[in-house]
Amino acid sequence: MTQEEAKTNKAEQDANMPEDVTIPKDVKREKISGVFSTQTVAKVGTGTTSRKTIQKAYWFAEQPEMDDDAVPVVAVQPLNRNNIPSGPKEQVPLPDFLERFSPEVEFYQQEVFPRMKELDSTVKRAEEQRDQGALYSAEFEYNAALTVDENNVRANFGLGLTFMERGEPEKAADLFERIVGLDAAFDPEHKHLFNEFGINLRKSQLLDQAVDYYTRALEMAPHDENLFYNIARAYFERGDKEDCVTNLQKALEINPYFEEAKAFLAYMEKQEG
Repeated sequence: MTQEEAKTNKAEQDANMPEDVTIPKDVKREKISGVFSTQTVAKVGTGTTSRKTIQKAYWFAEQPEMDDDAVPVVAVQPLNRNNIPSGPKEQVPLPDFLERFSPEVEFYQQEVFPRMKELDSTVKRAEEQRDQGALYSAEFEYNAALTVDENNVRANFGLGLTFMERGEPEKAADLFERIVGLDAAFDPEHKHLFNEFGINLRKSQLLDQAVDYYTRALEMAPHDENLFYNIARAYFERGDKEDCVTNLQKALEINPYFEEAKAFLAYMEKQEG
């Protein structure tokens, strides 16, 4: 084939190529999930003794579900010393992620996944023990989980609930400080535990902690009428009637059809009258 013939053939191929080669929206694509690493170069020493070292960090990466028109991101979370994903997550734009992060398939399969599975089993055993009323056994299992990952949300909530169910609010109050510092504790996936913990704080008469807890939660979800209602109840039991009314009004601003809040506010106004 001559050079001229090759040009003609390529032109014909280009003409037959579809204009839109994007992947159709109904095509299912695998989401990124697993362990990846990043590398940074650091300089050690000075002068003639200086040398460069490569530092490697490991991350658990997961691509969240997003709207089709949203900019794709990957949530990355560092591995702790026990090779468990722990601590705050960072949202990394997909192109940046693909450039900076390298897959560590073997490390994930041999080290990280078995440890994650074992941790999950430990927390499940603890939850089963608590459901059955075996509260001291539950404490043991929760503490075993927290030894591996002190930031584990389910284990922290579960241990706090165990202490309150055992009538030991002082221990629950100590644990409270750790829980309010965990951003992940207020994620939607932990909504059930989150609500149960807040209710038990109030029922255990840990009213200052309950107010602080719901205040922290409102920073994460400022448009949740149930949070305003719950903090109003905590204020009421603490004797702060003005703050109670204010938060009931905020709950009704968000949801004017919130019947429990309407009834509570009517009761408060009647008491004032």
